[in-house]
Amino acid sequence: MAERIGAIAALRAAYRSGATNAAEQAEHVLAGLAGQAGGPVWISTVPADELRTRADALTRHPDPAALPLYGIPFAVKDNIDVAGMATTAGCPDFGYRATEDAPVVRRLLDAGAMLVGKTNLDQFATGLTGSRSPYGRGESVFGGGLISGGSSSGSAVAVAAGQVSFALGTDTAGSGRVPAAMNGIVGLKPTRGLLSTAGVVPACRSLDCVSVFAADVADAVDVLHVARGVSTADPWGRELPADRAVAGAPGTLRLGVPGAADLDFFGDDGQADRFDDGVRRLGALVGGVRQVPLDVFFEAGDLLYRGPWVAERLVALDGFLRAHPGSVLPVTRTVLETGRGYDAVDAFRGLHRLRELAARVDRLWREVDVLVVPTVGTTFTLDEIAEDPIGRNLILGRYTQFANLLDLAAVTVPNGFTDAGRPASLTLVGPAFSDLTLARLAAALTTGADPGDGTATPAHPSGELLVAVVGRHLAGESRNGELTGLGATLVGAARTAPLYRLYRMDTRDGEGLPGLVRAAPGGPDGQPIDVELWRLPASAVGALLAGVPAPLSLGWVRLHDGRNVLGFLCEAYAVGPQVEDISATGGWRAYRRAVRR
Repeated sequence: MAERIGAIAALRAAYRSGATNAAEQAEHVLAGLAGQAGGPVWISTVPADELRTRADALTRHPDPAALPLYGIPFAVKDNIDVAGMATTAGCPDFGYRATEDAPVVRRLLDAGAMLVGKTNLDQFATGLTGSRSPYGRGESVFGGGLISGGSSSGSAVAVAAGQVSFALGTDTAGSGRVPAAMNGIVGLKPTRGLLSTAGVVPACRSLDCVSVFAADVADAVDVLHVARGVSTADPWGRELPADRAVAGAPGTLRLGVPGAADLDFFGDDGQADRFDDGVRRLGALVGGVRQVPLDVFFEAGDLLYRGPWVAERLVALDGFLRAHPGSVLPVTRTVLETGRGYDAVDAFRGLHRLRELAARVDRLWREVDVLVVPTVGTTFTLDEIAEDPIGRNLILGRYTQFANLLDLAAVTVPNGFTDAGRPASLTLVGPAFSDLTLARLAAALTTGADPGDGTATPAHPSGELLVAVVGRHLAGESRNGELTGLGATLVGAARTAPLYRLYRMDTRDGEGLPGLVRAAPGGPDGQPIDVELWRLPASAVGALLAGVPAPLSLGWVRLHDGRNVLGFLCEAYAVGPQVEDISATGGWRAYRRAVRR
């Protein structure tokens, strides 16, 4: 099984320590890509020799510290141009070979990042399911036939599966957020114009933006800082105002929360419970909470597919649709062709109504700084989407499709799992250019740290400790009740520093017991392992320890961002040659998924 590619912070640390180099990472990438080009995740990949040449050049670079993304593998959604590679937008007959990099790609390459390839998408970035592509239907990394989310399906899966450290997507109606939700990662949808859309096949040019997928918020912000910038080729570009370059501290923020009457989880009680828990945890971080109506947001969102903006999708594609009637998937064609039902009068009527709605939202930002919403109200399998591809796509976009119409920024983060094992997620939304403030609050929520001043500062109430959970105590696993029974609450997903190995030890019940062991000198190299962070009352630590069976114990675990937190560790004597080393899977859940398959 191929080794996972680490998160940006973990790889940086490994490069600085000399534990690895760009050439070695390129080989890890190639091992994980064997035979995947032209499939559900990757439409095309950089030839192996070219990737090795790029890595060798980076390895010989005289000053790696001068390259902020030195040796970091990344992917690009295949509606974004990369010089010398085909851009298909999920339609082979539409494909063309790009002659130059999109500016956003060029900035990443200039910063030392290693491009791995171009990822699958819902055709012409039209859809939120990941199932509308001739290259294959995307499935979530959590398996079970669950959709990957779209349209940036391949980019999200590539990050969640550990094939790259980060990926670019695009987001018009939620394509940078829904796939993040379905795969348990971070999706950063910047303010429109911060990342150039030059060299991007348009969906709705006035609304499109490039998005970032990453394992954690800090990584996504790193990419945003490197990639943003105005291009002369992009009339929609905007600079980040100087007064918005400093993030607001979580404790000063006023949080807007939807009322129960405005929330629809489409019968999914598990998602409703997870959202309530996320709101509760956010409330402990911010300065105040007040209820906010969502009707104005929903009405604006309805303009996207039930109003004249669907006609904007024809601007770039009308000629192709007419010349190649058989080249477009039926469901994609159906959506695009509805745009022919609107005229100029409809367009101006829609613009006027949107301006009225936007004015109401602008007034709302005088009362709150951040709005929290579910990313999706419920989840679907691929088979369920096939039963009603358009109707269920609209359900997926309920809480996402208003953002770009109203000129909002958004960050999507994991929010645990339902009792049924489905991933849950929430999205923080704010006015244009609130990107860094949203990210700072999202980081505090998901990692328990406030990175606003560049340091890791505890953001949880005094009297509580962060505990890193690696196996049976994970949310939804067999011993999670021991944590929740002691008053523990889920903070979010994280990864260890690349210092550990993970083993599966046999148990009488056959389920197995995972053991996290710090890599020893002279043995196999350590690598990042997926964990969950839980807040536990300090008074309950003794009770938790009393229930931990040997050879497990509680000790200090180093996270990828350099913090040390209390966590489950295994004594080295218990992991002899007969014990299965599952480190390459990246974590207990990933191992269990691989076994089930």
